[in-house]
Amino acid sequence: MTRHVKADICIIGAGSGGLSVAAGAAQLGAKTVLFERAEMGGDCLNVGCVPSKSLIASARAAYGVETANGYGADAELKDVDYRSAMTRVTEVIESIAPHDSQARFEGLGVEVIRSEARFTGPNEVTADDVVVTARAFVIATGSKPAVPPITGLDAVPYFTNETLFANREKPEHLIVLGGGAIGIEMAQTHRRLGSEVTLVEMATILPREDPELVAPLREKLKGEGIEIIEGARVDRVAEVENGIEATITGDNPTTITASHLLVAAGRTPQTANLDLDKAGIAATPKGITVDARLRTTNKRVYAIGDVAGGPQFTHAAGYHAGIIIRNALFRMPAKVDYRALPWVTFSDPELARIGLTEAEAREKHGDTVKALRVPFADIDRARTDGKTDGLIKVVVTGKGEILGASILGDHAGEHIHLWTLAMSQKLGLKAIASMIAPYPTMGEISKRAAGSFYAEKLFSAWPRRIVKFLGRFG
Repeated sequence: MTRHVKADICIIGAGSGGLSVAAGAAQLGAKTVLFERAEMGGDCLNVGCVPSKSLIASARAAYGVETANGYGADAELKDVDYRSAMTRVTEVIESIAPHDSQARFEGLGVEVIRSEARFTGPNEVTADDVVVTARAFVIATGSKPAVPPITGLDAVPYFTNETLFANREKPEHLIVLGGGAIGIEMAQTHRRLGSEVTLVEMATILPREDPELVAPLREKLKGEGIEIIEGARVDRVAEVENGIEATITGDNPTTITASHLLVAAGRTPQTANLDLDKAGIAATPKGITVDARLRTTNKRVYAIGDVAGGPQFTHAAGYHAGIIIRNALFRMPAKVDYRALPWVTFSDPELARIGLTEAEAREKHGDTVKALRVPFADIDRARTDGKTDGLIKVVVTGKGEILGASILGDHAGEHIHLWTLAMSQKLGLKAIASMIAPYPTMGEISKRAAGSFYAEKLFSAWPRRIVKFLGRFG
């Protein structure tokens, strides 16, 4: 028998964005239905942010032992137990999973249906023997790894982020295809865990970031023994007796044989099997078409997260969820605004950014733009901790309006919070320059950068003349 369910809001996909909408809607008293065909928690919990950062932590610990002699500790890294590191990844996932579990959401009042949903009309979805009609729908199906058109790739074993963390065998030599955040993070992680690593990127690594900050990170990665080949592509792969042979074209064509291959060449929105056309929902290969309120071409249906074709970050999906709650439940015309959206590449040192790079700022605002730079080597705490790699770079208008900030340094992902707050609340540099920063802390670098904007005026000829004039009065 077919079961019919009427809901206030129906969500397809139990990743970070879908779960946030479901939790908020249910706690506001809305009748909420949530579909999930695979694991609760989606990519972020199971094959994305959580496992990758867990493995990065193991690699950082190993690197800490390897470099401990520089701090006076008599230490030697004899080996890395890759299997144990991956087992820890699983344990971390399992420790977080209850928060995203079906039981928890059912406890909140959400009806969770563990099946694949598809649209059968403009206000109806079906899965197995269930038909759901709702006032509003949210598509939160995320994305999947993009697979580049490489000759022979379909005939060789390779990892993506969806399969890497199930592996228990340490790669002897790992080829990483793609120099974006995932490729950089996993290349450095596996090098620190004892693998030989070759990274191949068609353009330049981290092409969205400020080249001035990417350059020292590139040198750090090379210094750790990672071979980085830029401006090149893997044209062909083949399975050979001792691994996988990759033919690389570019300025210096070469052939590399490695034990394992990781494809980290971007993401593709997951829209297959949704039957979007039956609901009048337009989509392109980049994702579902949405307006500033995240509405699709069917105004009953919203799309959030990776599938909406915008920024592919877990925190962006969470931000989208708040937009949906306001639009779908409170009927408020809330719109997305990405001007204060930060992101982080969790390399070591980390690379964090919000807003415009210097080049983007100059293109938009002209020569009035100023770039404020402070190296971590100028910060006392960075010297005490031996974490002097990197710098902060803040781009501002001539009047001190913050246009963007990029930080390369230890825990840059934490430092970017202050600049995110400043930009989201439209605070100027003065607010940061005038705050009292405890000494000695790494966070002093933000105050130092903001203060440098005023230093040139403060210590110019006019203030000196004023001080000299006032001095005449005793």
